[in-house]
Amino acid sequence: MHTMWPNISAAPFLLTGFPGLEAAHPWISIPFFAIYVSVLLGNGTLIYLIKDDHNLHEPMYYFLAMLAGTDLTVTLTTMPTVMAVLWVNHREIRHGACFLQAYIIHSLSIVESGVLLAMSYDRFVAICTPLHYNSTLTNSRVIKIGLGVVMRGFLSLVPPILPLFWFPYCSSHVLSHAFCLHQDVMKLACADITFNRVYPVVLVALTFFLDALIIVFSYVLILKTVMGIASGEERTKALNTCVSHISCVLVFYITVIGLTFIHRFGKHAPHVVHITMSYVYFLFPPFMNPIIYSIKTKQIQRSIIHLISV
Repeated sequence: MHTMWPNISAAPFLLTGFPGLEAAHPWISIPFFAIYVSVLLGNGTLIYLIKDDHNLHEPMYYFLAMLAGTDLTVTLTTMPTVMAVLWVNHREIRHGACFLQAYIIHSLSIVESGVLLAMSYDRFVAICTPLHYNSTLTNSRVIKIGLGVVMRGFLSLVPPILPLFWFPYCSSHVLSHAFCLHQDVMKLACADITFNRVYPVVLVALTFFLDALIIVFSYVLILKTVMGIASGEERTKALNTCVSHISCVLVFYITVIGLTFIHRFGKHAPHVVHITMSYVYFLFPPFMNPIIYSIKTKQIQRSIIHLISV
């Protein structure tokens, strides 16, 4: 029965690990746990270094700290339910907790895209208008951009997540992942979900797709400026500051595109492929970002060495 009150009394949802591989769950949990620990250590260290080292108190590193914070939060949001399913086969999740988890996961995906966009703006200003860099990217402007990116992510996810509380769930309660995703929960509702189908498509177009277009456009302008620099050494130096960011952008958008293609065209692919791809999407960028920045950024390398040698 569809009442005006949230459907709290209904049976809890059941999370799913790797169907058919339940016996191997304890073994599968080992690489998962190792990746989770590296993500927490890598991103936690980045945030600590940027906070602690005065040489890293620059807009570029503030945005990097935001990226690390986003990766850290999304990992802490998925980790408890994934490890509970793999370790002790604890599959039940209450509706409220499930919707909240989906809300945080999806919001942070949009935040991550926004932070990558802000980072490309930072590189654009640094390379195309270097004399105005300090006056353009002041601390207050960096804070405003950061707040804008976070607000965009969290506000844009309210419309599709809110109806989930009111939908009746009368048939299956089994979700296809070890964490809650909007598209997964929505399919279990015994209600008209047209809005919940259409809204995410529009949202993805206006966030991920638009962000990616602006990032590409900003790099076209950056390349144009760099090619106009006379000395080869200066050119290399300018491009080097962009390599880390380009790598993170590629890691993020390639996993987004990969996941989309698997969902759209991989109808006949084994279910395990779909599930593995969604884990890659949530774990690969947070795992790679600290590695990319510590390999490619001299100041962060110096900061790490300083931290170790103290």
